[in-house]
Amino acid sequence: MHYLNILLGLAMLGFAAVQYNDPDALLWTAYYLVPAAWTWVAAFRPQWLSSTQANLALWASVAAWLGLVVVYWPPMPGFWRPEVFMVEIEGQAAREGMGLMIAWLTLLVALFSTRQAAGRSGNRAASI
Repeated sequence: MHYLNILLGLAMLGFAAVQYNDPDALLWTAYYLVPAAWTWVAAFRPQWLSSTQANLALWASVAAWLGLVVVYWPPMPGFWRPEVFMVEIEGQAAREGMGLMIAWLTLLVALFSTRQAAGRSGNRAASI
């Protein structure tokens, strides 16, 4: 899970980097940097997520990004097809929607990996 979090964090950084010429770049950069931050915490500082506040913040992020996925869900049928991505207006909606779906899945991986780490440390403590 460590390497998966690193990989997904790098992907989210890449997603954020390509927003530089977007009219609403700050918004979309934030949409991608928040999941990137959570994956980096999960990969390099998972102990930070053992606090109740951090755990609630991660759950809140997962819920908020699920809401964003619903709001930005692409309205056209077959939005995942490459030919839809190439159309200017519809393609933009499809790209944004798919990007948020990937960001939400990234948050789920961070959440799952922290749950997995907590389970391992709990089992270790129980065996001592």
